[in-house]
Amino acid sequence: MPQTDLLILMAMGGLFILLGLGAVFWDKKEQRSYYDAISTWEDVREYMEHAPNRPELGALKIGGRIAVVLGLTLLVMGGIFWLWN
Repeated sequence: MPQTDLLILMAMGGLFILLGLGAVFWDKKEQRSYYDAISTWEDVREYMEHAPNRPELGALKIGGRIAVVLGLTLLVMGGIFWLWN
């Protein structure tokens, strides 16, 4: 495998890691702003019972973790191929 292909593979891995970390931090910010906003509402029932469930709050976190794992896999693959040559 040519050296430029390895660099592209490793750069894609780094990009996925950055995007994944960005999604995880964005999810934390969204959750914090949601729970700060819900505590000011008149109806506290949704806050106390967590009903209805809102799966979108955790979706960014899960997607970010998947992107980080994919990025680490690409980085490791690029490193192994680079050492193998």
